[in-house]
Amino acid sequence: MSVIQSSLFTLLDASKIDVSKSINVASVPQRSLFRYPGGKTWLVPYIRSWMMTLQSRTTSFIELFAGGGIVSLTVAAEGLAEQVILVELDDDVASVWLTSLNDQRDWLAQQIIEFEMTPENVDKVLSHYPTSIHEQAFQTILRNRVNHGGILAMGAGRIKYGENGKGLRSRWYPLTLKRRIFDISNLTNLTFIHGDAFTVLSQYQTHPNAVFFIDPPYTASTQKAGTRLYRHAQIDHERLFEQAAKITGDFLMTYDNDDVVRLLAKRYGFDCEAIAMKNTHHAQMNELLISKNLEWLRQ
Repeated sequence: MSVIQSSLFTLLDASKIDVSKSINVASVPQRSLFRYPGGKTWLVPYIRSWMMTLQSRTTSFIELFAGGGIVSLTVAAEGLAEQVILVELDDDVASVWLTSLNDQRDWLAQQIIEFEMTPENVDKVLSHYPTSIHEQAFQTILRNRVNHGGILAMGAGRIKYGENGKGLRSRWYPLTLKRRIFDISNLTNLTFIHGDAFTVLSQYQTHPNAVFFIDPPYTASTQKAGTRLYRHAQIDHERLFEQAAKITGDFLMTYDNDDVVRLLAKRYGFDCEAIAMKNTHHAQMNELLISKNLEWLRQ
């Protein structure tokens, strides 16, 4: 079965989503190198449904705040767009994407395979200042895998007991990480930009066949966790909504289910819907989907 045929069957299945029930993330292919408190694996079936409703084939799919990039990796792997562009400002996260997509991917994969997971070795690697992008990438993956919740921000604590008492080894899967690195490097329709989301948005917002996935890893409410989980925790949310209103094609935005966000959406004439999901502690909660029109979600 071809990639496009496979994607079509997946999309048809995705059209039956019940927004009141959280997605079983175990049913979604895991493609990202990162584990994140704000990961969007649960959103993948909605992305497939949304892409199916677009009137013409999407030429460019652009994820403005890439992070772990599970949405873009799914779109690229399943052939749902001709070109997929990930954008990330954070230097550490960017180093992983850049290395996975250049000729240092072999080095990175080998470092992961050969690394002996002990507290002493973790301290040794993470206390060393990286002298290259690929060394920085290895440090970032290691930190992401040994810190609680995969948090990369300064001051994040390390796993102590982990799953079944495995400690630091709880989230360290060398063979899986190696396979994902090469899977990513083989995606010929995937491009990474280390840069500012607003700059890229302004460059592509008038392209009629470009669609945007906008998931800022921050919150418009100071009471939410985003302000302490991410290095770049502050953005101009008003500006983001203003720029989204100028998009010629289409966009799908995710945010905390927050009154401030709902007011912004209403001000710019956007449609929004609360979607059931589970957080990293498996607690049921809602997150907002925002777009020009979400009728496809309610059918």
